[in-house]
Formats: sequence, C-alpha cells, structure tokens
Amino acid sequence: MPRRSTRATRWPSNLLRAVVLVLGIAAGAAAAQTLRWASQGDPLTMDPQSQNEGLTNAVNGQVYERLTRRDRQLAIVPSLAVSWAQTGPTTWRFALRPGVRFHDGTPLTADDVVFSVNRAKHPVSTFSVYANALGTPVAVDAQTVEFRLERVNPIFLQHVDSVSIMSRDWAERHRVVRPLDFKNKEESHASFHANGTGPYLLVSRQPGIKTTFKRHPAWWGRREGNVQEIVYTPIANDATRLAALVSGEIDFVLDPAPRDVARLRRTAGVKVVEGPENRIIFIGMDQHRDELLHGSVKDRNPFKDLRVRQALFHAIDIESLRGKLMSGLAIPTGGSTPSPLAAFNDPDIERRAPFDLALARRLMAEAGFRDGFEVTLDCPNNRYVNDEEICIALAGMWAQLKVKVRVNAIPRTTYFPKMEKWDTSMYLLGWGGAVTDAETTLTPLMRNQGPKGEGLYNYGRSRNDRFDQLAAASSVEADPAKREELIKAALREWKEQYHTLPLHRQVIPWAMRSNVEVVHRADNWFEVTWVLLR
Repeated sequence: MPRRSTRATRWPSNLLRAVVLVLGIAAGAAAAQTLRWASQGDPLTMDPQSQNEGLTNAVNGQVYERLTRRDRQLAIVPSLAVSWAQTGPTTWRFALRPGVRFHDGTPLTADDVVFSVNRAKHPVSTFSVYANALGTPVAVDAQTVEFRLERVNPIFLQHVDSVSIMSRDWAERHRVVRPLDFKNKEESHASFHANGTGPYLLVSRQPGIKTTFKRHPAWWGRREGNVQEIVYTPIANDATRLAALVSGEIDFVLDPAPRDVARLRRTAGVKVVEGPENRIIFIGMDQHRDELLHGSVKDRNPFKDLRVRQALFHAIDIESLRGKLMSGLAIPTGGSTPSPLAAFNDPDIERRAPFDLALARRLMAEAGFRDGFEVTLDCPNNRYVNDEEICIALAGMWAQLKVKVRVNAIPRTTYFPKMEKWDTSMYLLGWGGAVTDAETTLTPLMRNQGPKGEGLYNYGRSRNDRFDQLAAASSVEADPAKREELIKAALREWKEQYHTLPLHRQVIPWAMRSNVEVVHRADNWFEVTWVLLR
C-alpha cells in the first residue's frame, strides 16, 4: 500500500479550519447586525391605529407605513405615496407607489388606504381626531386616492402623516376591521400580529418580555443602515437597564435616567447622543366634575377655581426640578405647546410666571382653601423622563400650600386606559411628536369635547368657549397671518386661565454602545433603517 502524503492528510484539516474561521466571521457579522434595544416601557399594542403613544408608534412604525414619512429634519416626504397635489381648496389627490406589497404578499391599493383612514376614524381609535380631519377618502382607481374635505384644512399633510396604512384583506380575514378598544382591555389578532408594508416584519410579540422583528427582504425602500434583526426588551429599572448597556447585553437605550448621563459619558465602550424633544410635560386637573373623584373635597371642586390652579402653578419651583431632578436635561416654559414654533416664538406666550410661594398661599386663602385639601395625582412611572420622580417632587412643593397629594404612579399600560375613562382628578401628561404646528395640540388636547375627536386628550375636561371658538377658527383659516393671530389669541386665553400647568420641554439623551450609529430626531422617533452597527 502506497504511503500517504503528510501534506495531503493535513490539507482537509486546514481546509476545515479555514471553513470554520470563515463561518465564524460570518456568524459574528450576522450577530453584529442584530440590534438589541431597550427602554423602560413596552409598546401598548401592535394595532397601529389603537393607541397614539410615542413608543408604541415608533415600534409599530418599523412595520407599518403611512402615505408620507418624516426625514431627519422632520420634513414630510413621500412614502407609500410618490406624489400628491391639492386640486382645490378642499380636495387632495395622492398617487400611490407602484409595486408595494404587504408582508403577506398582497398588493397595496387605494382601497387599503380608504379602509385604513375610515378604520382610524372609529371612536375607539385615539387617532380619530386626525383621521376625521382628512374628510372622505375615495379610491379614484387602484393607484389613486382623493380626499374630499368638508372645509379647508391648513395642515392637511400633517394629519395624513398620522394614519398608518393597513391591508383591508388581512383585517377582514382576521376580524380586526376596527381598532381594538385598549382602554377596556380588549385583545384581538392585531394585538400580537402585524402585516404592514414596512422595512421589518414582526416575528414574535411577548408583552412585557420581548418583541422581535426581522428584515423584510422585499421592502420597496432604500436602507441606510445594516440592522437585520431587532430584539426589543422592556427593562423598567433604571439601574438594570444601565448595567445591561454597560455590560454589552443590549446595544441601545432610548431613555437613560438623567442622573446617569454624566457617568455614561465617562464609561468606556458607551456613548450618549442628546437633543431637545418636541414634547411638553404638564399637569392637568379635572375641571369638569362638581366635586373631586379622588380627593377630600366633596361639596365642590377646587380645580374649578382659577385661583387654586394659579396658586399651584406659582408654588412650583421649576429651577429645582430642572437642576436637581432633571440634571439640566429640561427646558422650563410657560407655554403649552410641544415646540415654541407652534406659538410663533412669541416671548409673552413662552414666558413663565414666577415661583412665588407667598402669592400662592394668598390665592389659596382667597379661594377658601387656606387649609388646603387632599387629592390623588395620577402619574405614569415608565413613560416620560423621571415621570414618577417629578410627581413626587411636585407633591412636596404643594405640601407647602397644605395640599396633600397622594402620588399614584402606575405603568403606562394601566395609566392611559385610566385617563381615557376620565378616571382622574389630577394627572401628569406629556404631549408632542413630529408636528410643530399648534393645530395638533389645540384640537385634540385643549378644545371642548366634540363629536369628531375634539378634546379627545383633554383628560381634565376643561371647558372654555372663548378658547374653543378661537381654536376652531384657526383650524380652517387659510390665510397665514390671520391664522397666526387666532392661534396666539387661543394660547393666551388658555395660559391666562391656567387650564394646565406647564413644566418643561424634555431634553432626550439616548445611550448606546460605541459601535452603534443612530440619527437622533426631535420627535424621539428611533428609525432603525438609519442605524449602523459597526
């Protein structure tokens, strides 16, 4: 038997090692393209038209798309529609992008757009106020949709940009032709499943535990990032979330606690990106009931008295909140809109009344509440930056007026249904997003309750007819100069009546591993198609 070559016997082994090395590198590259993302809360639902809440919208926005989208500077640009035109004062026509398919393979048509807009108009949808502003959608042909409005809408495109497009066929097959009623704890197929046109497909949904996505290979768009898989994990505890980032267990944290930001900047392997968010944090009060639902006063409602609302505002030491609690990551304001642009940067509207404890006590005495009262302050504990801590700090400040505040800090999944049922006497809320125009604050957040979603988020149910008339007029005023004056007059009226107590606009830090490149947008929207893992 001939002797076997030593070289020949080693070659397969070398080849095997080379193959193993290549496979190992490939596996490492694949692992590097998995984005492990965390924040303190969890999306409320996978139904994209049920709950208009920031994190829920951002997570669902990786799967579902709209006719338009926002670029890095929040400008509206084409998405499922390639073009649009205003064909008359009350008509708009959109041309759909050809060749787009939903994740289940069915083609996008004008009928899906009409269905989606009408679905979002349902009263259980917290997008209904925006969908109603779009008028009547009509499918002109398979690739063309016309919107026929009852009246002029000066920010029509902003409203279009709020409605996610769903497949009518999928919704009918899975019996989800209307949005789920989240506040009444309804669940449906759309709670845990999704079928959009977007860059990622929903793989699995485990509420409170983990939600995973994978790249949609047939997406029509152009990717600027390289993320193949998304693993989203809610981690409620700030310290645990920070430790997971520092150890490398997760790659990105949407909401590091402000007190930890300075330390994160000094931590090897970690970096922080920050910027002001288009969002205002404020206190609301029940101004509807004749007596407090959750309080000690049973013969009257102290929040119906302007002097009480004003006293509470003057008792807020806003600089203490900004400097000590928020570690400087807050911009105090006396305005009521997410961005000063909505008030046309008017300094009088933005100016904040001073911290004046003596004045606050005098106002309380004049209102007949020298000895204060008791009330429950409802507060989410995993939605806004330091939300529970803000409420606790305010309770301490108002104690100086002998107002005994019980802080009821609860998870967002419990908090928002409670608000939607008007089950509150006092609450902390944040309001914002991509829109800097005043309309999407005035109508849903401040106006008297109406049949088309007006006042949908006015959880204090304040009623101010003068404000309402000014706001309603601004909603249909086509002349920019006249509209500006109407908006300013409405905001001045709201401010003078202290219907809500503004605190600050958030400054949002994002924390991530040093190999992660992101785009920090002013609406706190995390766009995964822009993420590079190096």
